[in-house]
Amino acid sequence: MAGAKEPKKQYKMETVTNILVPTKDQVNAESQTIFNQLESQLGFVPNMYATIGYSSNALSNILSFSGEAGKGTFSKREIEAIKLAVSDVNNCTYCKAAHTAMAKMNGFSDEEALKLRKASIEDTKLNALTTLAREVSEKSGHVSEESRQRFFEAGFDEKALIDFVAVITAVTFTNYVHGLTQIPVDFPEVG
Repeated sequence: MAGAKEPKKQYKMETVTNILVPTKDQVNAESQTIFNQLESQLGFVPNMYATIGYSSNALSNILSFSGEAGKGTFSKREIEAIKLAVSDVNNCTYCKAAHTAMAKMNGFSDEEALKLRKASIEDTKLNALTTLAREVSEKSGHVSEESRQRFFEAGFDEKALIDFVAVITAVTFTNYVHGLTQIPVDFPEVG
């Protein structure tokens, strides 16, 4: 119809739910107990663990799983290398910062931590680990035969491959928690 006015567009107001880092009194007794343990071990409760503490079951399980993943198979340095590479692929600013701090505590420099994230480290074993970790994360586990073979040629075996997946799984959990919550990073940020 000529001269008819178009109806005014209605815009739906979206509600954004901000996920806040809970305080100790905002979580249940089991999470509070875990927070106390973290404070005695680390001196503070990292925002990541505090946020996971909304679910005491998840917090208890991820701390146990993450603490044991790769243990006895990989050195602490190798575990941090894997976690840095995966966190870089998942673009998790929280985990890149936290695991850079952990890598430095295990003798890596800032430059080496960046090389681990990008799988450009010169060390043959660490390069095999970080290259495969990046590829597993990028391709949901469907890696090239070449990357998988480099892992074995670097001296790792079938047990190590399964433990490797466990380390990736543990850090991917925290990568995803941060991606969904965008909680503040409480470690020195990295580029």
